[in-house]
Amino acid sequence: MLNDFFRTSRTAAVVLAVIRVYLGVTWLNAGIGKLTGGFEVQGFLQGSISKAEGAHPAVQGWWAGFLESFALPNHELFAQLVMWGEILAGIALILGLFTTAAAFGGILMNFAFLFSGTVNTNPQMVILTVFILAAGINAGRYGLDHWIVPLIQKRRPHLRKSQLALT
Repeated sequence: MLNDFFRTSRTAAVVLAVIRVYLGVTWLNAGIGKLTGGFEVQGFLQGSISKAEGAHPAVQGWWAGFLESFALPNHELFAQLVMWGEILAGIALILGLFTTAAAFGGILMNFAFLFSGTVNTNPQMVILTVFILAAGINAGRYGLDHWIVPLIQKRRPHLRKSQLALT
């Protein structure tokens, strides 16, 4: 019942649009701050790896291992992925363009930051993003998805209407 409300209600779509734009502005500001502020991820990664030690580690060993063996050697790539991921997720959420995909990308970044021992606004953003993901396409009803989804439906008739429909 609640799921139907999130997926079909115009009232829910309005509330979700506000949440979506808030999250988009948050991501966009974070990404632009990194773009203009000379973002360097190497120190952050080393700090996260060091949080995996001690009596009460803030970072789990498996994640620290990933950071140490893969992310740290490729820190320049990760800096670009984080910065542009935040900018693109922000723009897409603000515009309501590919809303579900943008929200999914955003929540993946939130979890990566949480796994790395950074709390900040990430838990709040995760909770809000869950509502957008639960709503599916209705979260983009008052955005560009309103026009893009029908075009996709025309070009991909094999997709069930229930997968993309705005009712």
